[in-house]
Amino acid sequence: MNLLTIFLETLLPVMVLAVLGYVLQRTLRLDPRPLAQVVFYAFSPALVFSILVDIPVALTELARVAILVLLLMTVLAIIGWGMARAFGLSRTMTSAVILSVTFMNAGNLGLPVTHLAFGETGLAWASVVYATVNLATNSAGAWISSLGRTGPWRSLLGLAKVPAVYSIPLALGLRSLEVSLPQPVAIPIDLLAGAAIPSMLVLLGMQLGANGRAIRPRVLAGTAAVRLILSPALAWAVIWVLKLEPVAARATILEAAMPTAVLTSILASQYEVEPEFVSGAILLTTLLSPLTLAPLLLILQGL
Repeated sequence: MNLLTIFLETLLPVMVLAVLGYVLQRTLRLDPRPLAQVVFYAFSPALVFSILVDIPVALTELARVAILVLLLMTVLAIIGWGMARAFGLSRTMTSAVILSVTFMNAGNLGLPVTHLAFGETGLAWASVVYATVNLATNSAGAWISSLGRTGPWRSLLGLAKVPAVYSIPLALGLRSLEVSLPQPVAIPIDLLAGAAIPSMLVLLGMQLGANGRAIRPRVLAGTAAVRLILSPALAWAVIWVLKLEPVAARATILEAAMPTAVLTSILASQYEVEPEFVSGAILLTTLLSPLTLAPLLLILQGL
């Protein structure tokens, strides 16, 4: 694998869809909020459900990797909060920074890169990371977003309005009971899940087109450094605690190095916590990611 392969097979398709959304918004002056609501209430919960039901990894092993990822994101959230305090940011900007440094693009960018680097086995472990990140983003991420506008208890109650939260116990329950959904139900869920990632990317472009320029360049630079450099370094350190097998460790470290998750822009838009900043963080970290992923891959493949 080389930098050109990473760009052509993973980053370029992502950029094409985002550019499409940007062009649509700039030419037709589309409002991105209706699409954000459709993704939030329909596509995203279907995606979370589909991943949890189909991941080809035992629940016990899934739990070990999930614990590692949750520990990593907790540390990153604390670092993001500390950054916000150091810069003297508002509550909404604090939520935006925490979202941007904590949640990585483990899906539409992380999965194909890991597949190319470590094959089917690496892809299976990357899928566990992706599912965990999606669960955390749709639960803790929604709570962090709402904290920018309301108090902690009201924000916690607001999780009851997040559809993806309900898809988690349903998927795990069906999987533990080894129960399959009937085709008339399973097919629509799969169709909704398949629409999630492209819709997120088009929405990202629309938000960038509507919001114009990125804001807070110094805070953005710090956010990019944490997301692309500090995050995989922390993952590497945490892995020694749980002693994962080599392929699982490599896949997890690589996923931790991914840019800011596209889903964070949907949360920022839904809860009105500085969507312009979050969109800028997604764009900046995505554009810079080849510069950090390439040397990291060389190190991981040499282990």
